[in-house]
Amino acid sequence: MSKPIFPAASILGYPRIGPNRELKKALEAHWAQKTDEATLHAAALQLQKANLSRLAALGLKPDDASLPGDFAYYDQVLDATLALSALPTRFADLADANGAIDTAASFVLARGDESRAPQEMTKWFDTNYHYLVPEIGETTPIRANATALVESFTAHAANGTTIRPTLVGPISYLLLAKAEDGAAPGFDPLARIDEVVAAYAKILAELSAAGAPWVQLDEPGLVTDRGAELAVPGALAESVYTKLAIATARPALLVTFGYGTAGDPARPGTTQGLLARAGVEAVHADVVRGALPTAEFLGDLAGSTLVAGIVDSRNIWRNNLSASLEILKSLRTEVEKADGTLAVGTATSLQHVPHDVALEANLPAHLPEWLAFANQKVAEVIALAKGIFEGESAIAAQLSAAESAIAHRAGFAGITVAAVRERLANLTTADFSRSDAQTRKAAQEAALELPPLPTTTIGSFPQTTQVRAARAAHKAGTLDDAGYEGFLKEEINRVVELQERLGLDVLVHGEAERNDMVQYFAENFDGFSETENGWVQSYGSRATRPSILWGDVSRPAAFTVPWISYAASLTTKPLKGMLTGPVTILAWSFIRDDAPLATSANQVALALRDEIADLQAAGISIIQVDEPALRELLPLRAADQPKYLGWSVDAFRLATAGAVDATQIHTHLCYSEFGEIIEAIDALDADVTSIEAARSRMEVTADLTSYGYSRGIGPGVYDIHSPRVPSTEEVAELIDIALGSLDPKALWINPDCGLKTRGYAETEASLANLVSAAVAARATLGATV
Repeated sequence: MSKPIFPAASILGYPRIGPNRELKKALEAHWAQKTDEATLHAAALQLQKANLSRLAALGLKPDDASLPGDFAYYDQVLDATLALSALPTRFADLADANGAIDTAASFVLARGDESRAPQEMTKWFDTNYHYLVPEIGETTPIRANATALVESFTAHAANGTTIRPTLVGPISYLLLAKAEDGAAPGFDPLARIDEVVAAYAKILAELSAAGAPWVQLDEPGLVTDRGAELAVPGALAESVYTKLAIATARPALLVTFGYGTAGDPARPGTTQGLLARAGVEAVHADVVRGALPTAEFLGDLAGSTLVAGIVDSRNIWRNNLSASLEILKSLRTEVEKADGTLAVGTATSLQHVPHDVALEANLPAHLPEWLAFANQKVAEVIALAKGIFEGESAIAAQLSAAESAIAHRAGFAGITVAAVRERLANLTTADFSRSDAQTRKAAQEAALELPPLPTTTIGSFPQTTQVRAARAAHKAGTLDDAGYEGFLKEEINRVVELQERLGLDVLVHGEAERNDMVQYFAENFDGFSETENGWVQSYGSRATRPSILWGDVSRPAAFTVPWISYAASLTTKPLKGMLTGPVTILAWSFIRDDAPLATSANQVALALRDEIADLQAAGISIIQVDEPALRELLPLRAADQPKYLGWSVDAFRLATAGAVDATQIHTHLCYSEFGEIIEAIDALDADVTSIEAARSRMEVTADLTSYGYSRGIGPGVYDIHSPRVPSTEEVAELIDIALGSLDPKALWINPDCGLKTRGYAETEASLANLVSAAVAARATLGATV
């Protein structure tokens, strides 16, 4: 087949939530049964058209396949499941006679229904995006279903836009999957690779017949250690892409490798060369977080295109265009020596950054020129392609503006604060340690007098329409400080009274004053700034607004103490103080790229340490320091992980080591592969750790038992990311599983996560069932001791 020319400038994906969260609003209106499916589809198509028009206006060409067709209603991995009709047995009834799965059925996989829990959700590589984990067994149906992909391509083609259909690649799809319940022990989803590849070949053929000139297959799984084993000559990657490449009826292929170096990190470029030799027309390299392909392996690119992912799509800092051009010049020389071509792109999809800096009207005056959101990054890609192929004079204005902004940032006050640096320099080993766990446990038992299997929640309670409206009114100035404070106290009263009525043992204040568990802290720390419209999709309809860490961090004054101490005054039961941990504050912010992560983490830790001291002084005896993102930042390669775990654990310990023995320190982790970091979790030295466990039906307990974990542990028994209300029996079953392998004296009963995203009716019903199951288990436990 003749090879079409890959565009000189392209991106791997674009934010799909919408600049004003249009997708969120359309999805949630549909789920609330306020709109029908046709209305949802129309809103989604309108959003896609607007996004594609915006990209064309920025300079990407609508007729050369430079525009990625990466839209998904919920999740790109779920879309691959739909394209393969790969329904787990428990969802088999959702497919029609041809194995097709419609939009309504897909939402059941994502959100569950009255009788079925949804598919498990976990983090997408080392990001805060969550994907739905495929469940593949020996007999899971694998059948090509390209209908949605073809319909999307033809709908846009009818409007004069040639999109590049995008799909998670076959290897990565199976690497991201888990064995379906009931599969034989040791079954590996990769055992189904031949059937999956055959289905992909049919999908490609259907797209080719529809007129698609290019298709993008994303293979980020090959940047992991296990993926590297599959990406060497003679192994699986070569076999898979040889089969796909030799098919005669197919579009040209772009295979991408974001999030690091594909294959052997000591031999960067081997995987790209391997696939080029197999017949893949364009291969991508992440040269932001990955290594530059070496000249030795660029020689394999004869007749193929290397897409250099040189614009950072995971952070929001302006590209150093001059430095990037030098890299691209060198790459172009080597690629063209091998009779290949070079194109310029992003390191990953831009789904990890907000839409547009121009939407931010209230950033501090110094910040905007330092920043590049998705639209600015598209402009950077186009400028770099123009500069490399037309010469630097063609982009002289862009080069000058970038150099000026970088120099301004480097010399700005607040980037380096002497007092903060001096405090870090004076730390000693003692600042990172508490007394031994047993001594603390005895002091806490005497002070708290909790029952067996104590019940609690993770911290937040539902953020109602009224809470959001009051916050907006206060921000707009239509609700004065006294009125807002009164409203928040009423909300705290409501939450405390509800917990008392339900019979929970350790209460929380509900966090009504907090817009977000990270942004609230960023607003009260120096060195951070917040956006108004910097929304980034987390999963489904959920989006976060990461703060921007641009300078050295300190805490001017206590800020959680007034609300938490007020809540504590309303009850005689223990009430937890709620803080967000240093690693999570970094992971869920856009972090500075001009200082080591460990330095920023310790600065945040010291700010939190000061807040813990003030909470203790106010009489708060249980303090939870949440680290749900601890696993998220874990490097994808094992060789890089010890260093990260070292400084991340140290930062948590620095934040909490000032607590006295009788103060019980809790932490919380969610949606992670806990077994991979269980030693680090133990090394945090928290007195109690709560973790997500409901969707996976307590899978984590096997890791905890195998490790011999002896601290307080609260594996979640209520999945808050689904609108379902778990029955008392469901919760009791999960408690029984936990009691079967964990020490009852160490076990806590709690939900998976905070309740911010849920409504009060389902929250109250679910917590009532949780308490009822815990009380019953407590009675049974007492009868058997």
